[in-house]
Amino acid sequence: MTLMRVLPFTKSLLEQAVAEGDKVIDATAGNGHDTLFLAQLAGDAGKVYAFDIQEDAIEATKARVKDHRNVETVLDSHANIDQYVTEEIAAAVFNLGYLPKGDHSIITKAETTLLAISHCLDLLKKKGLVAIVIYSGHEGGSEERDAVMDFVSQLPQTKFDVMKYQFINQQHSPPFLVAIEKK
Repeated sequence: MTLMRVLPFTKSLLEQAVAEGDKVIDATAGNGHDTLFLAQLAGDAGKVYAFDIQEDAIEATKARVKDHRNVETVLDSHANIDQYVTEEIAAAVFNLGYLPKGDHSIITKAETTLLAISHCLDLLKKKGLVAIVIYSGHEGGSEERDAVMDFVSQLPQTKFDVMKYQFINQQHSPPFLVAIEKK
């Protein structure tokens, strides 16, 4: 047996939550890897909304998903998800931190991330999933991590199951997953 790393485990949960025709959100499009994965899961009948505040990230995502017509990229903060998505979603994925190979001074922040998570939870269908991969080893990362953990720890148990998946013996602030399933 081999324990799954955080990103493959996140993908395995998304595979269980997203079916052909579903609507989904990539709240931090970045280089488009999760957007492409979600587009493949949702299929032509589904739709992926991919958000990022950086034009470079949106362009990279567009290039990665050029063969998929079911993706709408949005150059805006994930805090404004509710202005673009009004339909029920099967899943949302977040990768918190900064754009890999991008400007490390541009990071996700607690205030907008918590608002985005709230919007996604409001839109989430029963048995839907919000997956939040938290990278906290950069300046500002620990504040966002703590705010997210405080927020998700207070979600009502009657409405949501919240799980943390983390390797606890690794150094240098390894990423971990917070998965929220709507009951």
